[in-house]
Amino acid sequence: MIDKHQIFRIVEKNLEGTDCFPVEVTVAPDNRVVVEIDSDTGVDIDICAALTRAIEAEVNRDVEDYELEVGSAGLTSPFKIKRQYDKNIGNEVEVLTRDGRKFTGTLTSVSPDGAEFTVEVTRKVKEPGQKRPKMVAEPLTIAVADCKYVKYSINFK
Repeated sequence: MIDKHQIFRIVEKNLEGTDCFPVEVTVAPDNRVVVEIDSDTGVDIDICAALTRAIEAEVNRDVEDYELEVGSAGLTSPFKIKRQYDKNIGNEVEVLTRDGRKFTGTLTSVSPDGAEFTVEVTRKVKEPGQKRPKMVAEPLTIAVADCKYVKYSINFK
């Protein structure tokens, strides 16, 4: 079976000096290798093709046959690593917690260890003596472990 860590090291080495970074490498029992990368500015097909060639140059198909897929994390994919949270600070994100709460808000910060993040959520609050409720933004700190997913929210308004 192909070594997942060897593939990850090859990916890291070949992405050095770029704004791209590895998100995840999976190796299925049938030797299907999937490499997911992301970037601060965007992943284009040339980066994926170059990375595919680099992996194929270092992992010999004659020794062990495999299927290789290299692609970007995708705009609507859930965040998997801290760097994805860091790159989306200031952007609107969608959060689904393990207890079933789903909301959107602006990602404002991520802890240094990546264990928790803060989202500024806007909600309606009716203050005493007021006729209408007004919108109030409040920070909400959530542990990454308490979330089913956190992903970039696309808004067409």
